[in-house]
Amino acid sequence: MTSRKFKLVLLAGASSVHTVRWANGLSNAGHEVHVISQHAPCDPLDDGIILHKLPFRGTLGYFTMVPAVKRLLKHIQPDIVNAHYASGYATTAAMVGFRPWLLSVWGSDIYDFPTKSILHKWLVQANLHNADKIASTSYAMATETYKYVKKNKCNSDSVAITPFGVDIEDYESIPELKDEYADEITIGTIKGLDSKYGIDILLRAFSGLVKRLKIVNDCFVPTVKLRIVGDGPQSSELKQMANKLGIGQSVEFVGRVSHSEVPSQLALIDIFIALSRRESFGVSVLEAGAAGRPVIVSDSGGLPEVVENDHTGIIVGTEDTEAATNAMERLVLNPSLRKKMGVQGRAHVHKHYAWLQSIKDMEEVYQNTIDSAKA
Repeated sequence: MTSRKFKLVLLAGASSVHTVRWANGLSNAGHEVHVISQHAPCDPLDDGIILHKLPFRGTLGYFTMVPAVKRLLKHIQPDIVNAHYASGYATTAAMVGFRPWLLSVWGSDIYDFPTKSILHKWLVQANLHNADKIASTSYAMATETYKYVKKNKCNSDSVAITPFGVDIEDYESIPELKDEYADEITIGTIKGLDSKYGIDILLRAFSGLVKRLKIVNDCFVPTVKLRIVGDGPQSSELKQMANKLGIGQSVEFVGRVSHSEVPSQLALIDIFIALSRRESFGVSVLEAGAAGRPVIVSDSGGLPEVVENDHTGIIVGTEDTEAATNAMERLVLNPSLRKKMGVQGRAHVHKHYAWLQSIKDMEEVYQNTIDSAKA
């Protein structure tokens, strides 16, 4: 563990809540944090953070901002530069030539971007090779990243694991789950309305659940609702799909909410579900766990890493609609299991994914990157 205080530059999109959280968390830990970005912050940065917003936009901006970034780094003289995202800001970092620099991969930059063309693949490979060290939020994404790391740089510690954590205190006031006498159970997700997040799979699985519960001859079977929080390109299509499946009256599309509203949204649901086709990590699943909610996830990407199957939640096969329906039915009809998994999920997040531990993990990676560059 390092006690050193760094002068840090985050070269990243400030419009992402993840950038803001890293910047604020590192600043709160006592480090001098500079954020260089062509994007305005989505949420407030803490007072001690210095934002350098550059007047460049789009893909070309990552190239044209290079001279300005060079001047800033010469003035700041940071201990390390942490570029986030393997395509845009990593390209800027590689062209600037500052040492040492850490490349934090996020997800679509590794899973999607390199598959667009040979040029896209080459750019990611070049940026990964240029970085002094690479960081990934999950082991699954690290494995994917290794596909683009050159063999002479590929070893067991080439990619460090720096998972997103959860601000535990934000979820402590969330009420406990409804008891066995609840007449309505809400299943919910907080995901973008995009094909990779499998909301269409969720709708089909939920439709199957509704049909099953209708034929259960038991007056204690609760009514089920589905709450979908998020927005995206499939919004209209998914709403139409819900109506065609005959579940439109049982599904609520809430739209996008700010990250600060996530705890209050989780307070409104009883079971959290994420049936992604592709997922780099699964911070929303951890947030649900911190809120004491049992979770159902697909076995895609980093999702199985954050769930202990049959202990904190249920893991089902990717695109396995029937298994998802079975998992929802099991939790809906078993209130004691819901509560047990919720309690165990909260303990799991407290132990392994507290935000302060994530900051300490990142500090260690910074120190190791600096030390390796000097060797």
